[in-house]
Amino acid sequence: MTRVLMVCTGNICRSPLAESLMGTELKRFGADHAIVSSAGTGAWEGAPASEGAYLVGLEHDIDLSHHRARLLTRNLVRGSDLILTMARHQRARVEDLGGEGKVYVLGEYVGLTGAEAEVGDPFGADLDVYRETFDQLEGLAAVAAERFCEGTK
Repeated sequence: MTRVLMVCTGNICRSPLAESLMGTELKRFGADHAIVSSAGTGAWEGAPASEGAYLVGLEHDIDLSHHRARLLTRNLVRGSDLILTMARHQRARVEDLGGEGKVYVLGEYVGLTGAEAEVGDPFGADLDVYRETFDQLEGLAAVAAERFCEGTK
């Protein structure tokens, strides 16, 4: 069983959406052995998905009603095979917790550089910003899943 961990800050917007999208894409590429989860570097343990993430998820048949935020811990890092963060500062936190060598910024993992490699935080923004974030995550997850599956053959 391979464990993939998606990481953002609060684990209520980007990473729950990324978790769902990555899981769907990995299944599409035949990686039924992969388990995808998410956590946040500054998560308030047990918090529900943000309203914006929840509503945009529903627009795409993703139900985040059962999602509860988890704080990123050393044990989560240790138990993960691949960790994908939304931003560089989150990657640094994962490395601090022992994740060096298995953590990447999601955009860099798929070959992007500079500011384009990071997924901005939509928290507090209007639904259009959440929709843009969703679209960005959807594209990144498709390419990341393909790369992951090619690497595990």
